[in-house]
Amino acid sequence: MRLLVVTSQFPVAGEPTRGRPILQTVVELARLAEVRVLSPVARYPRWARPRSYLYQAPEPAAAIPGCEVVHVSYPALPMLSRPINGWLCGRALRAEARAFRPDVILSYWLYPDAAGALRVAGELGVALVAGARGSDIRVRDAISRRLTAPVVQKAGRLLVVSADLGRLATRDYGADPARVRVIANGCDADTFKLRDRAEARAALAVEPDSQLVLYVGRLVAEKGLRELVAATRALRDAHPRAELVLVGDGPLREELAQLARDPAQRLRLAGAQPADKVAQWMAASNLLALPSYSEGHPNVLVEALACGRPVVSCPVGGVPEVVDASCAVLVPPREVEALASALAAVLARDWDEQALSRRFSRRWGEVAMETLAACIEARDAHRAGKRE
Repeated sequence: MRLLVVTSQFPVAGEPTRGRPILQTVVELARLAEVRVLSPVARYPRWARPRSYLYQAPEPAAAIPGCEVVHVSYPALPMLSRPINGWLCGRALRAEARAFRPDVILSYWLYPDAAGALRVAGELGVALVAGARGSDIRVRDAISRRLTAPVVQKAGRLLVVSADLGRLATRDYGADPARVRVIANGCDADTFKLRDRAEARAALAVEPDSQLVLYVGRLVAEKGLRELVAATRALRDAHPRAELVLVGDGPLREELAQLARDPAQRLRLAGAQPADKVAQWMAASNLLALPSYSEGHPNVLVEALACGRPVVSCPVGGVPEVVDASCAVLVPPREVEALASALAAVLARDWDEQALSRRFSRRWGEVAMETLAACIEARDAHRAGKRE
């Protein structure tokens, strides 16, 4: 099968951790099919870039064995071009897609990526499989929902990372339940595994007696980072050795960096890191915190547990499908006091690291096989429909 993967959520030179779960899936898909990645990037004028958007030049971060990655860009303006961003994205994709002649287009991120891919798939007469990751389907405003709905309804198969997202797609967007496939993320068990905490701390210059709270992800307000900073600060009265390390990058970087300049905050920004360094930070930590307002299937929780580290998070989206009381404490989002109490409770508990690290054994090869099976279903159904 010739499979064209279309997604903006893919590593680029300036953001090597972008779309890591999709990258892991593509690496394994390339072992099973002929795969090309086409990654569209919105190109805003410098003076008009949204504050929530960190533009990175569309240059590949690294080669994928057996898979060509092509980056394209399209012009955009905040708010003004949003209704036509799907069309603009499709126009940017068209030439490369035609040259590759795919059997199926698999597009992660519903709008504008999959919307543009849907137009191109129609022109080429092939099936589209759309993948929803979380915030691309949990859109709040009516305009975005209206732009997203046609992709959800028309895709030959809709891949979601949690059952919660599948219910949302059916209930709020009119997705055909028969076309929805829940394909949870995997975990690179060769990278994310139980390691010696003392060794990891020595390598990262973390004090041996630190009570290290770790966050890994984009630096955006929706991840509850302001609440996490405040909760860690409140925690320090009873736990003076508590410190917070943020691994990642995003629009809140400068705001958080300003706080980190005060040594009393005990806040460190480690920046975006490759997977092996993320695993090292997890090994060095006491717990991983992800107090998001909404989530899909947060792979960082799976990875933290694989490293033998407990979790503090919120019962939103697919989080309750990943963790339970045996490995995590869940608190309502946006509540600083509850978050501080949860952090204290996890730090005070004696966790069985071996038991935590054995919770997940799902590898990315399984994710790729399930994804390819959904693509084959969509291809065959599309061809059968054309014959009727």
